[in-house]
Amino acid sequence: MTQLMGRPILEAPGELGGRPALADLLTGVRTALVGLAVVGVPVLGLWVVTPSVDDGPAAATRLAGVLWLIGHGAPVLRGEADAPLTVTPLLLGALAVVRLHRAGAGVAARRGLRSRWGGPVALWAGYCAVAVAVALHCAGAGPFRSEVLPDILVVALVAALATAAGVRSAGAAGRPPADSLLDRLPPPYRPVGGAAPVRAAALAAGAGLVAAGGLLVAVSAVLDAATGGGRGMALLGRGPVALPALLLLALVLLPNAVLWGAAYALGPGFVVGAGSVVSPGGAALGPVPEFPLFALLPADGPGGWRWAALVLPLLAGVVPAVLLGRAAAGRRGPAAAAGGAGGRPVPWPPAATVTAALAAALLVGVGAALLGRLSGGGLAGGRMAWLGPVPWRSGLAAAGWLALVAVPGALLVRHRVLGAEGERGNAPAGDRSAYARLAWWTRRGALRLRARAHALVLRLSEAGRGAPGPDPVD
Repeated sequence: MTQLMGRPILEAPGELGGRPALADLLTGVRTALVGLAVVGVPVLGLWVVTPSVDDGPAAATRLAGVLWLIGHGAPVLRGEADAPLTVTPLLLGALAVVRLHRAGAGVAARRGLRSRWGGPVALWAGYCAVAVAVALHCAGAGPFRSEVLPDILVVALVAALATAAGVRSAGAAGRPPADSLLDRLPPPYRPVGGAAPVRAAALAAGAGLVAAGGLLVAVSAVLDAATGGGRGMALLGRGPVALPALLLLALVLLPNAVLWGAAYALGPGFVVGAGSVVSPGGAALGPVPEFPLFALLPADGPGGWRWAALVLPLLAGVVPAVLLGRAAAGRRGPAAAAGGAGGRPVPWPPAATVTAALAAALLVGVGAALLGRLSGGGLAGGRMAWLGPVPWRSGLAAAGWLALVAVPGALLVRHRVLGAEGERGNAPAGDRSAYARLAWWTRRGALRLRARAHALVLRLSEAGRGAPGPDPVD
């Protein structure tokens, strides 16, 4: 009896061995409220410390709710003209997606004998219930207001996708990997067991591009502070409340700025309103809003030394090329998956190596286009209807840069690895490619020629020392 009374009611097992649906529903409500609190606490704190404020606490809670909705990608209206505001703070969006993913995985792991989607559906419903309440609360008059139906639909879609991804990740732990599209290609172009290396190469390339964008943002901040007259700090110095407010807003938009920097490094750059462009080839800016991150934009004029930013995508493709080249040479995953003999994976043909590199480039291009779309948006109608990268240009540039580096790089790494193994005698000559056999015979001939030349020099030197000198003159 003591054990039954000490057990939480919501954790009590249901009739089929899982938690009741109410517990999963409340889990969704709690997940949404925690994300809302992360946004609302700083907003309410700034409202409390504001020396002179005319609005009541309802206006502060509406602002927090609007920020929470925008974090999911939901559109809101700004000002008396109802200008659309569609820029998504990716830091808030990432927080919401990560929490929903973890909640979905946890519910799926504890579902017991219930149906697969019974718990996740309750979780999703609880999250959406909070979204409905927030959207209705933010629909009133104010500097920002929600569009109730579109906002609820967007939040519901994001919650469904993140929850489904969490459920899938929890269920995929014990299942064998499914066949990918690469495994269905004809044999000369089929990288056997190449799905995992291709994903790893695409993630490495994406991480390299994000690092390039972060580096450009950091360099721009340093240059603005050192030589630009401190435009960003001038914007921040507007009172004790404006400083933390602008800093917090810049923080939640920092991932957006990093992705804009990645688009800049790729070449197409980004736009800050209609008729503007910011790229390594030059910048053409019109009037831009006063905001610390916009203070990091380069001045109008040709690119000049900024063309050096195009080196960063080349560097970002080095690690994917190495990963794919080693995978093509047989340095990858379980040998059973690759069908190798003697416990060793079979090397990919050169055509299959090119296919894997192009597949990784395609994944990176799709990811760059998607992230470019998510990082951009509008601040108002008219000229400010779109700010950020142009998605299809960023996607094409990312795919092109990676293909340019990864295809020859993977072939070169594969050739070097197979050639080194052939020199050590680790693989019979019949298992090597034509490139590896040619390199092996070339190195072997060069070594023999050098050895014979060295032996000839030694023989001549010994003959010179041992030859009898001229007879002495009597």
